[in-house]
Parts: sequence; C-alpha cells; structure tokens
Amino acid sequence: METRRTLLIDAFADEPLAGNVAGVVPDATGLDAEQMVAIARELGASETAFLFDDGDADRRVRYFTPEQEVDLCGHATVASLVHLDDEGGLDEGRLRTNAGVLDVEVTDEGVAWLETEDPSVETVDVDYERVGEALGIDPAAMQDVGADLPAAVASVGLPFLLVPVNFLERLAEADPDMAAVEELAAAYDATGVYAFTFDALDAESTLHARMWAPGAGVPEDPVTGTASGACGAYLHTVDAFDDPPASMRFEQGHFVDRPGLVHVEVDGETVRVGGRAVTSLDGTLAVPPSDEDDILEA
Repeated sequence: METRRTLLIDAFADEPLAGNVAGVVPDATGLDAEQMVAIARELGASETAFLFDDGDADRRVRYFTPEQEVDLCGHATVASLVHLDDEGGLDEGRLRTNAGVLDVEVTDEGVAWLETEDPSVETVDVDYERVGEALGIDPAAMQDVGADLPAAVASVGLPFLLVPVNFLERLAEADPDMAAVEELAAAYDATGVYAFTFDALDAESTLHARMWAPGAGVPEDPVTGTASGACGAYLHTVDAFDDPPASMRFEQGHFVDRPGLVHVEVDGETVRVGGRAVTSLDGTLAVPPSDEDDILEA
C-alpha cells in the first residue's frame, strides 16, 4: 500500500502540544480530494495542508478539514512554512492557494509570516439575544461593547462573524450550542464566529479570542490565523484605537488547553499574520486507493 510522509505541527506555539495543531503532507502529488479528506480525518487536526510542486511558487497548497476543503488556513500555512524552512525548501517566498498566491517568509528568529489577500470588513446589526444564546454568553456582555464596536463580517481569505465581548470572564464562560452557532455563522455566510475581548491575560497582548466553526467541522479552534488577520483589519476599519497599532498580538486557545499567540500587522490594505511552530510528530501514513473505504493506518 502507498505511504506518505505526514507531520503534525503545532502552529502559533513555542513548544509542542500547544497552539493549533495542523497536519502537513509535504508531498501530496497524485492524491485526490477523497484521499485528502480521508487523511485529514485520520490525522484529526482541524486542518491539514497538502503540498504540491508549483512552477511559479514554492508550493501549491490545498487545505482540508476532516469534512471538506477550505480555501485558506492560517495555522496550517504557518506550519507548512516552518517545515519548508526547516527542510530548505522555501526559496520564492510565495505559496499558491485557492485564495490566491500568498507572499510569505520565515524570519531568522523562526517566525513565519504570510501576507493575506486584501481585507474586507462589513459591519452588521446582530440580534445579541440570538448571539448570546448560540455562544452561551450573556448578551449584555456583548451589547455593552457593541455600543462602540459593532459586530462585523470580516475576511482576509475566509469570512468570520466578529463579536466583541466586554470582559475575559464573560468570554471564559462561553458554552456554545454548536447547532445554533452553525446556523448563526451560515446566516452571515461566515466560516465561523470569532468572539474577542481586550481584557487579555497578558498585558502585552492586544486581545483574547475564541473561535467556533462547527459548520466546517471545527467545534472550537485553538488558534485561528485567518480570523486573527480579519480581526486586525476590522480593528483598523472601525477605529477601535485612537492610534491604531501597526503590530498586534492576539491570545487564543487557553480555554481548550492549547495556548497560542498570533502576531498581526496591518498597513493600509496589507495584512500579515505570523507565528512560530513546532513539529510534534513526523511519520508515515498508509493511504488506500481512492475507491476504497479502508481505514487509514497510522
């Protein structure tokens, strides 16, 4: 049976078993969508990146959740970049994705950066009672902030419904109804719901966030790069700060025991998302032919 090298890489983390784990298949040549979904399901990460040779970029990348293909994934991109840099395979500084060609780099300090597509931010009127019921958060905790910072659908490749919350204590209490969250996200054509508060754990952090995307097969994502980039663009668009910082640091994952940090830079229409990554598993996976329903063997 055919085998492929497969890695689990913890992105937005300085140590293993933290941040957001991504699957990475360094050579996915010849795999079809059915096989890639099966591999992603077997690995169990929220997203797995599949790398292919590309004539004009360092690699062509496709991303799969255990349920479906998605156009872009921040943490799986960071994981892929760190792997390519470790293997000496990052030359052109570009990755080709379904969301377009990304300008990328890995700094000498080991921070992987990707420049996202042009951001879009649209403020929306939300029913805070509905949002509160879906997320299990007191609606007053969102209405309090919503008077100054509206909810919005923002995207740097994937759209998210962004909802500000007043205090970390209220965000920590979230007990989402996944079916209701899926319906809420679908109502705004969003991949998921990203709730955040400026009441962060670390004084150096800009905010603390949580993100749920059950419709994409991700009940709660530990750390979400694309949503962080979208939130960075949102904060600049709605004038959340008197003097908007060009560089921000977002916390996420602490309430699912996978703490991580995302660095976000915003310069006009340019948004960059960055973070570190650590390989936690490097092995091979047996891949059955695409027309078979055999269980993959690790």
